[in-house]
Amino acid sequence: MPSNSFGDFFRITTWGESHGEAIGVIIDGCPPNIEISEDEINLELEKRSPGKNPFTSSRKEEDRARILSGTLNNVTTAAPISILIENTDKDSSSYDEIKELYRPSHANFTYLQKYGLFDHRGGGRASARETAARVAAGALAKKILKKNGIELVAFVNSIGSIDINLDTTLSFEEIKKLKHQSSLFCPDPSAEKEMLLLLSQIKKEKDSIGSSVKLVSTNLPIGLGDPIYEKLSSNLAKAFLTIPACVGMEIGQGFKSCKLKGSENNDKFDVKEGKVFLKTNNSGGILAGISTGNPLDITIGFKPTPTIEKPQDTISVHGKKQVLEIKNFRHDICLAIRGCAVVEAMGAIVLLNALLQRNLLKV
Repeated sequence: MPSNSFGDFFRITTWGESHGEAIGVIIDGCPPNIEISEDEINLELEKRSPGKNPFTSSRKEEDRARILSGTLNNVTTAAPISILIENTDKDSSSYDEIKELYRPSHANFTYLQKYGLFDHRGGGRASARETAARVAAGALAKKILKKNGIELVAFVNSIGSIDINLDTTLSFEEIKKLKHQSSLFCPDPSAEKEMLLLLSQIKKEKDSIGSSVKLVSTNLPIGLGDPIYEKLSSNLAKAFLTIPACVGMEIGQGFKSCKLKGSENNDKFDVKEGKVFLKTNNSGGILAGISTGNPLDITIGFKPTPTIEKPQDTISVHGKKQVLEIKNFRHDICLAIRGCAVVEAMGAIVLLNALLQRNLLKV
């Protein structure tokens, strides 16, 4: 399994399994003299940690990061940074009974076909538990970006058929404030009420529900991303599609633009004090794979959590028809809630790599 690294300049390599002793990340290429502490990383980890919401996993992990290398007196040294997060609430007993059953829409089928074995304990390497390591690395990437005037915020955009209706006049800071006031990380209080009712019903049904996350940023520098195969858009898409259960990404108007005329979708140019700018942001901050100077506006879709409490017909590895029933159920029924922190982390890692590629980083 060789593909455990991401990024060319600020490069992360994650390791560990869902029910192993620990998970972690090695960061290579971090610039020196960046102040970072375990407390700062833990604040980010808190945003995706389980056990904090009745609609997310009840697994109680403290998610406390330990920096093992690459810093001196809480300052990066340019050496590889190693971060460890212990797994403290792993219970594999409920998985032992189903280890020979194919779990519908789950990784154990393809992993078993490819490798001839599968770590059944919570999904092993395929588990979203791995994303905690990404969030730890993202905490450092986000801090460096902020020093360069770039901030990101990801929030719940939809759950099931319920979409948020965000006031377009809200500032970046206002969106961020509303998000953190919400138990679902949703900046639309009216939509949140409907979402809570829907999630309660889904939980009663012992089922799960699809969702999406919106990622926006402050203005980016013009010129991030290179044609043809290093487009900012394609690197962002790859980053998000590595997140478990992510099914797609839209930039700006996304698939809505497929139903529009060019005259409706085109971003018009204007000039003020000799500076050319885009009056609208239908392109989501990216044209031809290169940043326009506008904020990012990206939507990331998540399928319903494959592991559900409701019994499901399936097949065993021996080809026999059986019923899959998960005991001691401890899974998210909606992935966007904790997914917000992961989307921010992966977005930050891509943007930091783009800045480093263009030698635009200021530290």
